[in-house]
Amino acid sequence: MTLLDPLADAMSSIYNSELVGKPEVVVAPASSLIERVLQVMQSRGYVGEFERIDDGKAGRFRIQLMGRTNKCGVIKPRYPVKRDGFEKYEKRFLPAFNYGILIVTTPNGVMTHEDAKKEGIGGRLLAYVY
Repeated sequence: MTLLDPLADAMSSIYNSELVGKPEVVVAPASSLIERVLQVMQSRGYVGEFERIDDGKAGRFRIQLMGRTNKCGVIKPRYPVKRDGFEKYEKRFLPAFNYGILIVTTPNGVMTHEDAKKEGIGGRLLAYVY
């Protein structure tokens, strides 16, 4: 089995574990991008504590699930978005106004689309969570 997109595998593992009601999920391999996305999800209350486990290879994450994630996934292709262009993608990927977040990578780091709007910067879309 080859991993083409570790972030997509991590998001689908989180989503599938939430569907069946598991209290935690282990995601491998670990990467700094996945860690930053998890930090954003944790700050918004979608996942609980998570820890990086060093297994001598790429590592893995153990993530506590809160049962608050209805759907999450990656956005492919990773569309570039200007600072005033988030509304189009909010309508496309989120179910309702002010419900859920888009996760964006910007020159200032990984953040939600709302934070990027406040800072007045654009970036590339990575994922959505609601």
